[in-house]
This record gives sequence, structure tokens and C-alpha cells, in this order.
Amino acid sequence: MRRRTRGPGKRRQGADGRLIGSLVAVALVVVVVHWLLAHWWVLVVLGTLALLAGGGWLYQKQHRARWERVRAQGLRYGLDQLDALHHSRFEEAVRDLMRRDGCQDAVRVGGGGDLGADVKATDPHGRRWVIQCKHRRNGLAGSAVGTPDLQVLNGTARQVHGADVAVIVTNGRVTAPATAFAEQQRLHVVDRHTLGVWASGSRPLWELLRAVPPPRRPTAFS
Repeated sequence: MRRRTRGPGKRRQGADGRLIGSLVAVALVVVVVHWLLAHWWVLVVLGTLALLAGGGWLYQKQHRARWERVRAQGLRYGLDQLDALHHSRFEEAVRDLMRRDGCQDAVRVGGGGDLGADVKATDPHGRRWVIQCKHRRNGLAGSAVGTPDLQVLNGTARQVHGADVAVIVTNGRVTAPATAFAEQQRLHVVDRHTLGVWASGSRPLWELLRAVPPPRRPTAFS
């Protein structure tokens, strides 16, 4: 059977329909514009409402930002609080402490395939921090952080993540060989004692560690 083709009459009807639709749309636009010009106060009211809504949204955003800054500045943790956290929440606590210290871009990246980086941050001096977190639910009674943990950090912090400061943070113990390895490789260890001082006070972490690299750029904090 032959396929029927659309005749020129149907094509003209389709074109006429589209033309009529376009003319109707233009006519509606003209009517609306004419009505608004005749009732200009409606535009004034709508503009005022839009400005009030935008101002309210901006105020709420600024208020939340101020509240977050106040909350961050007063952030404190006790070691018992940190011990009770899940390991992922422990990483978030470390991230929040870095934000408290002025690292506005601090982010938690821990998880599968993190390549030894649980938290990344840039401090106010421009230094890039890469932090590996080792949470021990039993604190000092838990397994100690050993040299293999430091070797993972040493192998990826600078080469993969571009760290200026590579740190391992734990609420537990660190073995003597691991501490010696950290000193040899210019890694920084935040053990339970240092973590307690950092988390419960207002001093930034770089003031609690020795031999931290110099600032990358001069700032108001320098």
C-alpha cells in the first residue's frame, strides 16, 4: 500500500494555525502591557514586595552566617565527647575545629579511597593542611597509631594532595617508632594530649605544633 503524504492543504493549515497562535500571544502581551501602563501602581507594589522579600532573604543569610561564626569561635570539645563519637563524626569534629581556627575552606573528605586524607584545609597563612584522623573508641586503651599509619600519610599527603602540613590526629596513643618516623619525615602528630588542648581551647593548631612551615603569604595573622 502506498503511504499517504500530507498534502499542501494540511501544511498550509498548520502554518496558519501557528501564525494565529503567534498573533494571539502578541495580542495578549499588548493587552497586558497596556493594562500595566494604565495601572502603574501595580508595578510599584510588586517591585516593593520583591525588594522586601530579597532584603529579608539577605538578612536571614547574613544572620545565619554571623551565628555560624559565633558558634565556630566558641566551639569546644572535651576528650570524653570525642571518644564517644563515631569515626566519621570525629572527622567532622576535626574539620569544625579547623574552621574555628580560621580555615574557611576546611572540608571532610574521609571515606573509601580518600588516599590518607580525611580533612583538608587552608589556614589564614595560605598553608595547605592534610589531616588523617585515627579515632579510638576506647581512647588510650585502644590500639596505638603505628608507623604504617604514618607511612600512608607520608606517601600521599604531599605528592597526591599537595600538603604543606601533613598531620595525623588521634584521640588515642602513638607508638614511639611512629613518633620517630614522623619527625624524620616532617610529619606532625596530634596525640591525645595535644588534641585535648586544641579541642578545649581557642589556640589554633599551628600554634601547638613545632616546626610548622612558614606562611605562604603575609596576612593579618602573620
